[in-house]
Amino acid sequence: MDTDTQRLLMIVEDDEAFARTLARSFERRGYKVLHAESMVQMSELLNEHTPDYAVVDLKLKGEASGLACVRHLHAHSSTMRIVVLTGFASIATAVEAVKLGAVHYLAKPSNTDDIEAAFGLMEGNADVELTNRSSSIKTLEWERIHEVLAETGFNISEAARRLGMHRRTLSRKLDKRRV
Repeated sequence: MDTDTQRLLMIVEDDEAFARTLARSFERRGYKVLHAESMVQMSELLNEHTPDYAVVDLKLKGEASGLACVRHLHAHSSTMRIVVLTGFASIATAVEAVKLGAVHYLAKPSNTDDIEAAFGLMEGNADVELTNRSSSIKTLEWERIHEVLAETGFNISEAARRLGMHRRTLSRKLDKRRV
């Protein structure tokens, strides 16, 4: 396939092995793939490229969260189709991701089919089944923790302070409950 007709995809993911696997899978589907491990690398790539699509990990090592990356990508191109992937799924971060410009939010593990299908979604689905199941205390706690994490830019120390718990306690809760 000619490079000029390829769809350009940016993957913002700090797990090098996962990013490499995802990139190969998308390249086999005809995408040209750019990879950034951080917001800084992503910004440098955006100086030279305007991707059609982006896959962003919510929790990145270092200075910026995936939500900050989503905001930056959407500001760069409002037509870019952005999908957020996370192992720490919560309603609060899903809502924030969509508000900031993501078209979809997927919990890991998600495969290339799931991500590509999410790129194609142009509107919400009003036929999604509603349940009468009430949230458990643990689920409510998990949602509150992620809401505060999103508010603090995923700063564990500040989130723990706002939640009134020790930083190590919050870290243990996050390590126990990977989605």
